[in-house]
Order: sequence, then C-alpha cells, then structure tokens
Amino acid sequence: MLTHIGTNTIETERLTLRRFRYTDDDAMLKYWIADEKIQSMYSEPVYTTKEAVKELLDKYIGSYEKPDYYRWAVIEKASGECIGQIAYFLVDSKNQFAEIEYCIGSKFQCKGYATEATKAVIKYGFDKIDLHKVQICTKDINKPSKRVIEKCGFTYEGTLRDYFFFNGDYVGRLYFSMLRSEYEAQK
Repeated sequence: MLTHIGTNTIETERLTLRRFRYTDDDAMLKYWIADEKIQSMYSEPVYTTKEAVKELLDKYIGSYEKPDYYRWAVIEKASGECIGQIAYFLVDSKNQFAEIEYCIGSKFQCKGYATEATKAVIKYGFDKIDLHKVQICTKDINKPSKRVIEKCGFTYEGTLRDYFFFNGDYVGRLYFSMLRSEYEAQK
C-alpha cells in the first residue's frame, strides 16, 4: 500500500523542489512555459500570458489538497527563480507505480539540474511514498532527456513506435523504469 503524503519540499545541493506559488508566474513565462520547444518535448501546451499561467497555477495549487498529487516547482537556489517543473503526473496506487515528467528552461539545461531533480524525486517516490516502480518516457528524438534518464539509472523497457506526430513526422516513445530493488542496489 502506498503512503500518499502529497507534494512536500525537497532540498538538493543546488535546487529546492517545492509547491508552485502564484509568484512563480513571471519566471515560468520567462524561462520555460512560453517556450514552444520546451513545452512540445513533453507534449504540453505553450502558455504566453499571465492569465493563462494563473489558470494553470490555479489547477496545480488547487490539486495540492489531494494526498496523491505530486508536482514541484524547480527552484534554482542561486537565483531563487522557478526554472522548470517536475512531477509524478501519473500515480497508480493499486499497482504501486508512478511516472515522472519534467522540464527545465533552455537557459538552465546542460547543467545537471534535470538529473539532480529527477534523482531527488525518485528517492522521494521510493523512500516516502513506498513505490514499487518508477517509470519515465521520452520522445526518441529528445537526446538530452534520454541522457538524463540514463544518468539516473533507469532501465530501457521498449519503444512505442510512431507514437507521436511531431513537427510533421512520427516519432517513437521510449519507456524506461526503475524497480525498488534496482533503486536499493544503487544506494
């Protein structure tokens, strides 16, 4: 049985993962949520106005009352800015698994932030929620995300071919996972 505790703050060396706040809106617009390239890589819409971001934040913040809701703002400690987001966007309590999604703004990519945040959320999932399995997917064309997934120690499970119609072509969806036993062996 899972221990649902909701979205609590996680501290890493360079990041604070915390609940979204309405005051994150400017940084979200500046760094990632209005960037079509960033948003399209994880199949999310682009938000270009403060009103649209507020509606999204209403959804995120309103969902924090649910104990099985897990979505964090990724805050760079050095700047105090919201540089992205990470979530267990799919939580299956019956089968004790959850799937991670994340995005980091272009300006902050290739600095290890996505890996640092993902490792922290994996730890949270196994140590706090008591998950049996954590899974993660990426488009086969998203090489930087695939590197993050590999650095985190996930095992490749397979590809759903031609899963997304993306920029005028079909691309596959790569599936990766980590079992509790694999996580324990990495400690």
